[in-house]
Amino acid sequence: MSEAAGFEFIQVKYLHILDIPSLSIRPGVITSILGPSGSGKTSLLRLLNKMASPTSGRINYNGADLAGISPVEHRRRVVMMSQSPVIFKGSVRDNLTAGLRFQQKEIPAEDILRSVCEQVRLDQALDSPSGVLSGGEKQRLALGRIILLDPDVYLLDEPASGLDDETAGCILDMLTEKTRSQNKTLVMVTHSRAMARRISDELIHTTRGRAASGAAG
Repeated sequence: MSEAAGFEFIQVKYLHILDIPSLSIRPGVITSILGPSGSGKTSLLRLLNKMASPTSGRINYNGADLAGISPVEHRRRVVMMSQSPVIFKGSVRDNLTAGLRFQQKEIPAEDILRSVCEQVRLDQALDSPSGVLSGGEKQRLALGRIILLDPDVYLLDEPASGLDDETAGCILDMLTEKTRSQNKTLVMVTHSRAMARRISDELIHTTRGRAASGAAG
């Protein structure tokens, strides 16, 4: 990548988990990561988010070595949602706005918060306590929190976990439309090959710590 944008892996090794001589993730593209359990899918997301650092090699983001970028600043632009997202004590509103408060950003008006709840199909009042939510509702709440942060890059680890197929499809369709219309980037770990092929522009397959990319379809 001469005028580099997006992510570029150069001779990256991470512990005994990943060995990736070369890999690129283009900006403005929806990429799904597929592979068997233990093949390094989540570790790959953590490297993109600077939650982990390569044992050797280099990862560039928009042409700059990730090693020299502030983790805090990077995670403002590249936001990751784990497979079991953190839900805080308090209300639905408190959880939706937790990331914004952490980043010291302005809290949006109630109609915007309610709109985000509608987008992720969370049928709960903003004042509802988070402790009464089901597992699927907590997943949708965490997705709403990510949407409000409006990052350049979404990193999602099994975002459909705990959701029925119809709800997962609607939410991921909404996210992919937002990603494309706003020229953002989405990288998603999923066990569903059908879902990956449905929404993705590119696929990354991880096998025995190696990663290979190709066009979806």
